[in-house]
Amino acid sequence: MRILVVDDDLGLRDSLTLILQDGGHDVVAEADPRNGLERAMADTFDVVLSDVRMPEMDGLEFLRQYRQRGGTALVVMMSAYGGEDAALAAMQEGAYDYLPKPFRRDEVLLTLRKAEEREQLKGRVASLEAELTRAKHRDIVADSPAMRRVMELATLVAPHDTTVLITGESGTGKEVVARAIHRMSPRREAPFVALNCGAIPENLLESELFGHVRGAFTGASANKTGLIEDANGGTMLLDEIGDLPLPLQVKLLRVLQEGEVRRVGESGVRKVDVRFLSATAKNLESAITSGEFREDLFYRLNVVHIHIAPLRERPEDLDGLVARLIERESQRSGRNLQLTPGAFEAIKQRAWLGNVRELENALERVAVLSPDGVIDADAFGDERRGPRSDESHRRAPDIGSRPPTTLKAALDEAERQAIELALDAANGNRVEAAKILGVSLRTLYYKLKHLAA
Repeated sequence: MRILVVDDDLGLRDSLTLILQDGGHDVVAEADPRNGLERAMADTFDVVLSDVRMPEMDGLEFLRQYRQRGGTALVVMMSAYGGEDAALAAMQEGAYDYLPKPFRRDEVLLTLRKAEEREQLKGRVASLEAELTRAKHRDIVADSPAMRRVMELATLVAPHDTTVLITGESGTGKEVVARAIHRMSPRREAPFVALNCGAIPENLLESELFGHVRGAFTGASANKTGLIEDANGGTMLLDEIGDLPLPLQVKLLRVLQEGEVRRVGESGVRKVDVRFLSATAKNLESAITSGEFREDLFYRLNVVHIHIAPLRERPEDLDGLVARLIERESQRSGRNLQLTPGAFEAIKQRAWLGNVRELENALERVAVLSPDGVIDADAFGDERRGPRSDESHRRAPDIGSRPPTTLKAALDEAERQAIELALDAANGNRVEAAKILGVSLRTLYYKLKHLAA
């Protein structure tokens, strides 16, 4: 251990230095407590041994200033005066231990041995805590400053029941962060229930959220518990909250304010204890301006705001994400998948406008199409494109060499091609295509029906 001795008594200072050096420690000694304080702040020590009674500055003032200035070493006070009162005062100021003078050699070395064991134990605890934190965030790569900030906020807000609004483009991992908040919360043993507000037709969404009683509407042949009740005691994520219809926004606001739900067709209310998280790729402030989202609900949901930057703005996360996803695909397929340097270079050349979800889908696809388990650049095919800006990837529709006869025809053609591109990027998954297009699933179904007519 590296030890600083601060004592104005030359004889004791020299004898203590010899005892400590014989015990295998590295020792620095100072007679003046002011010089000792500056030395303690400028250098690194494991333990500081300080006398209590010294001229110019006593040991308690030395300890007080050392802690105020951020000193972290263990401090052991020494004194021939005061007995238990002096020891108590030293402990109240943050001392680790107290040695009454005169002390024997064995007493000093035993005190330092205990201090060393304590520091080793703290180190092991810190290591275990770090390992537990990594386990909790096993689905999250946070090597970039932006994602580290996201996880710092998630960790700070997790122990509280505060509502959290998580925003970010489609595919950035909003639900993954929400699940991490739940895992770190006191509700971790209770249910985590997620609902995509844009994936359920409006006429069914109210029953899905709040439940219904038998006979409430045609087809309601039995009582049904809503998802909010299913989440009782736990956490509920309202994904794509911007797609929640206005009438249901009013009902959700009551749940947030009163902690109670009313099933469809029921006159009474039921108390619930649910922590709400919400997520959206939409700009809710713009939705408020256009009258599509209630301002009072926005403020209830947006107590804490966590924004997840798109993958193209945090390239530091790419290495870790690729490694994690390749490992997952290897476990899933039972093969030892390997990515060649050329393949990784192809990955880095893409802007990944679909974010982590697009990267995950692309890696799964090339893994399936690489029978020997070695993934090279050629496996990516049309994935291996150069960097694209947000504007350049939105290709102008090919409407032929002659303009259409009407503006509506041009707009329909542009809309058709945009939907086809989105469906192609989502491998035909309409929910994902709707997210890419920035519209609700209901809107996408309407557009497809209109274009097919």
